[in-house]
Amino acid sequence: MSADLKDLLDDLTRRMDGAMDSFRRDLSGLRSGRASPNLLEPVRVEAYGSEVPLSQVGSIAVPEARMLTVSVWDRTVVGAVERAIRDAGLGLNPAADGQTIRVPIPMLTEERRNELARAAGRYAENGKIAIRNVRRDGMEQAKALEKKSEISQDDQKTWTDAIQKLTDQYVKKADEMLADKEREIKQV
Repeated sequence: MSADLKDLLDDLTRRMDGAMDSFRRDLSGLRSGRASPNLLEPVRVEAYGSEVPLSQVGSIAVPEARMLTVSVWDRTVVGAVERAIRDAGLGLNPAADGQTIRVPIPMLTEERRNELARAAGRYAENGKIAIRNVRRDGMEQAKALEKKSEISQDDQKTWTDAIQKLTDQYVKKADEMLADKEREIKQV
């Protein structure tokens, strides 16, 4: 394997790892029956003229098994935080109490479990799209090098095969993570 191919594969691996980390964070936000601060991790709040992660406007705590609390640091964004949690598609109904927002975690119904499984599927598809976008960039780099006659057609074929093999590995990992999360969600 040439040094150029190794460098390209290292770069693509790093970028695909980033896509997988993002997918893993999204999945951790899907609950399986117990309250967890990770549940609110994907929530983004419209505050201070931009969208920021919930963790940048308040602290999240788990005072009991079926309750989350968000202590908002700035009183002016309490309404925005409450709205963001409600609109995040997590099936949660927050209630503000001063600068603290209480988020009761309802029992999961069969319908809600199916809804969460579908959300996990959407997150998986977004992760796989990100992985395929990285693959496309790598393929384009290989084609550009072949076009400039910096590598041969045979080398370009070798490079595209290696890039596809790497992509297949990451897509398989994403599918396995999705299957694990679906099992966790469907478990009563």
